[in-house]
Amino acid sequence: MHVEHLLTDETLGLRLLWAEPALLRREINGVSVTDLEDPARFVRQGEAVLSGLVWWRAQDGREAADRFVRALRSADAAVLLAGEETHGEVPGDLVEACARHGLPVAGVPPHIMFRTITETVYLRHWGELARHHAMPGHLRDRLNRLVERNADPSAVLAALSAHLGDTAVHVVTAAGRTVAATPGAAPIPARVAAGLPEGDSGATVPVTADALTPYERRYLHLPDADAVPPRLLHEIAVLLGRCLRAQARGRAAERRAADELGALLALSGADPAAVEAAAHRCGLTAGEPCRVLVADAGTQGDGLGGVALAEAVAHAGPGPAAVGRLADGTAFAVLPSDGYDAVAVAWPFVAACVPETPLHGGTSASTGSAEGLANALAEARYALASARTTSPDTSCLTDIAALTSVDTLLTGIPAEVRAAYSQTVLGPLLKAGGGSAAMLLHTLETFLAQDGSWTRTAEALHLHVNTVHYRVQRVEHLTGRDLSRLGDRLDLWAALACRGRPAA
Repeated sequence: MHVEHLLTDETLGLRLLWAEPALLRREINGVSVTDLEDPARFVRQGEAVLSGLVWWRAQDGREAADRFVRALRSADAAVLLAGEETHGEVPGDLVEACARHGLPVAGVPPHIMFRTITETVYLRHWGELARHHAMPGHLRDRLNRLVERNADPSAVLAALSAHLGDTAVHVVTAAGRTVAATPGAAPIPARVAAGLPEGDSGATVPVTADALTPYERRYLHLPDADAVPPRLLHEIAVLLGRCLRAQARGRAAERRAADELGALLALSGADPAAVEAAAHRCGLTAGEPCRVLVADAGTQGDGLGGVALAEAVAHAGPGPAAVGRLADGTAFAVLPSDGYDAVAVAWPFVAACVPETPLHGGTSASTGSAEGLANALAEARYALASARTTSPDTSCLTDIAALTSVDTLLTGIPAEVRAAYSQTVLGPLLKAGGGSAAMLLHTLETFLAQDGSWTRTAEALHLHVNTVHYRVQRVEHLTGRDLSRLGDRLDLWAALACRGRPAA
């Protein structure tokens, strides 16, 4: 399907605002829906990009429009389809930016749903399905009724199995979790399923739905690429996309219940009975050992930590769990302790959905009481801070149980607190002047590393023992500490460790 085919579809009523003739002949490979200010990492080459322009504000004007269009061009999008409902029309600044960067742009009338355009593209792309259905009419009617009753993908695939025979069909997430499969289909390991969208094994097509993040993408996969005609395969994908949208709407109540639980856990001295009741509304059983997880995808993640955490927790299976957001925007989850191992295994696959955005997480110890959940949240937050500190540019899930030394314990302290402590303890030493500060710091570090041994310190520094004594005395004088005392040694060692930690 080419851009001009979409623009000439009278049922859509798209209004061309700018394009060069050659650009209209470009093929459309898919559809992406976004309202991010910088959507480049979520758009694939050749896609038609739908945007409601929620990100655009008049006061940002030309700069915001130029930034958005430049991101689409860097991703090599085929065309921008801009919704007219939010602002009444497509802003002129956006049209001008498209002209500057050579990106076709058309307006989407307010009465046209983005879903309609998405389905039009995929139906046309896969053999004019709107006119040439490959699915028998009675089966199509039955599946439509299932979808209208909010059936899940498993029910849809089960209904299909009678028509498909022994053909194995799976619905998998981008992180490798199997959402549904036809009865009797062999399970696909997560590490294998995570690579299906980019691989060449069997047939894999996207299950399309509006406004999906990379962590929420679903794919329909058949190990035998020739078992089902392409037109039928993609008609099934469209049906499953409707299931996906219905499920997303149904999760709103679950998120509200989880948010209420998170608000209670963040309160100091929350009533245990109220916490237990809130946990029960989330499906959690009183007294069952649970763990708390927190996660974020950093400043570049645009609040995606919550959907990433939800996908990771879903790898633990269909059991009870609460996934929500705390008041400060941090994503959190409470799940039975026996599900944690599955989450830890899935973490790299989930993080790989957006490889350029580090996904950090922290987990608490297990607790079996409502009173313990608040403490568990504090533990998980501390572990998250440690993950950010020790692995700022790489995805990482840190268990509070892994902080087994003073050195690792310090990683969970906020960077500002570490810096203030180091400056307070070492400040006088750092002001020694000239090259003395560096010399004295090096001597102190070596002395502590050699467990306070004068002889070994002298050997390590290639100095006379008397010189070491003199330098250590200078350190003691400047800092007001006595290095013959264990407590003072620990204070100085911690100050040096804090000074060496990068900011989280």
